[in-house]
Amino acid sequence: MRIAMTYTRLRVEERMLIDAFEDLGADVTPIDLRSVVFNPASLGDWARYDAVFDRSLSLTNTLTSVRILESLGMRCINPLHAIETCADKLATTLALIRTGVPTPEVRVAVESEPGIEAIEQLGYPCVLKPTVGSWGRLVSRINDRDAAESILEHREVLGSVNHSVVYAQEHINKPDRDIRVFVVGGNAIAAIERRSEHWLTNTARGAVAAGMEITPELADLSQRAVAAVGADIAAVDLLECPRRGLLVNEINHSMEFRNSTTTTGVEIHRIVAQHTLDIAQAHASQAAGDGGIHPVERACDAPVSGERAGSAGAPSGEGALA
Repeated sequence: MRIAMTYTRLRVEERMLIDAFEDLGADVTPIDLRSVVFNPASLGDWARYDAVFDRSLSLTNTLTSVRILESLGMRCINPLHAIETCADKLATTLALIRTGVPTPEVRVAVESEPGIEAIEQLGYPCVLKPTVGSWGRLVSRINDRDAAESILEHREVLGSVNHSVVYAQEHINKPDRDIRVFVVGGNAIAAIERRSEHWLTNTARGAVAAGMEITPELADLSQRAVAAVGADIAAVDLLECPRRGLLVNEINHSMEFRNSTTTTGVEIHRIVAQHTLDIAQAHASQAAGDGGIHPVERACDAPVSGERAGSAGAPSGEGALA
């Protein structure tokens, strides 16, 4: 199997994945998205690959590349719809509610004045988040009306277009930890707890991680959450509510795992690589049976051919790892 692994920075995780792919006998090519020119009308040299595995740190780069490649029939991991859903907290919330997966209560507004009402419907304290963001950045706990008015004013004046949406989430009085479960191919394979004295329990904000047992309830809820967003591979963050039990907080489509591999003793990178190869094999077999890779058909598309030739969309050789 030939795998293109797209990236914007080769971290420890990406190098672990490259090693895992090679150990499994795959031909993996790391491609730096910052050096690529795409032709939206042709796969070009991308057609040599059986699948594309995205590991870009840039959400914009990820969405751009996966949107183009998937429209031309390339199997991407994760799929575009899963990335779009996981990357947007509101979209994630809607997917979880639609499928009956328990999640914290949320209120949404698009202006500051109704934003105050949204916050007060939940009550103080509550949590204010940008709909797009990671690593706990710009997440605020709002303890009173003065804080709410101040933060909403700052967001309105200084924030980006994403900050114009007021996404308020109920504050969960959790123990000094949250839980992350890694789900690959529909199976919960590893879990960690992240402890911190601070109310934010992201490891990027100093929380300490430790491995933990995956209970049947934890596995079932995490697997249902990942199915709700349609991801092949994801990490599910859960909160323990004293009143409602386990709640799915967020779902990460491109997870970090180097410390979790150590703390859990599970070779997460190897399991991810093997599942990627399984997907690529299934897609290659389907494409062979259909006579080649075909662009994804949508209702508004005109008929398109399955032609794969062309060079304008070729990935740059500078992205390959020497």
